[in-house]
Amino acid sequence: MHIEPGVVTGAKLGLSYATAALAFGLVAKSSLDTIKKDGLTSLLMRALMSTLLVFIFFEVFPKQPVGVSEVHFILGSTLFLVFGPAAAALGLSAGLLVQGMFFAPFDLPQYGMNVTTLLLPLFAMAAVARRTISEQTAYVDIQYSQALRLSLTYQGGIIVWVAFWAFYGQGFGAENLSSVATFGMAYLSVVLLEPLFDLGILAGAKAIKRLQGSPWVETRLYQAK
Repeated sequence: MHIEPGVVTGAKLGLSYATAALAFGLVAKSSLDTIKKDGLTSLLMRALMSTLLVFIFFEVFPKQPVGVSEVHFILGSTLFLVFGPAAAALGLSAGLLVQGMFFAPFDLPQYGMNVTTLLLPLFAMAAVARRTISEQTAYVDIQYSQALRLSLTYQGGIIVWVAFWAFYGQGFGAENLSSVATFGMAYLSVVLLEPLFDLGILAGAKAIKRLQGSPWVETRLYQAK
């Protein structure tokens, strides 16, 4: 989902700063809500774990250049379900920054676009979760259809944002249209795998009862509201 260098350049980069500011505003609000609910220490612990996992997703998991971008296994719905929206957002932001600073400095000018692409779908997914998962349901008890809906929202959001940046920067020429379409079709493969991964992680969490009440995981993972 990385926006490649040269796709958006010059004055057009200004929009990425604005969208990133919006995304970070949502992160700040979500973080304050989590601190009020669970405390600062718990949020920092979850954010640390989320950051480590995001770094693994970027640097260890397989990735493949396809079309206008790359296909990554960025398990956004997994991070959301296990750590909550604030910690997941902080982890995605920090993991992306660490990767850029130490392993891919050529990606830093695109940080605003890339962080927007990761974070805004995450908060869209959080909104979908509030509407589709009953308050009487702990996350360890969600069904495949619910996990699939979360994954479709998150990964679909990434596809939409990648397409937006590509069209914004390079226009609607035939080559760019083909490149975006190729990326979108390839990225949908992540949607097929992510819900299965989510359910496997949730089944493992359900079996490990000692994590219940732990500050390392989202409260809703085990407890309905």
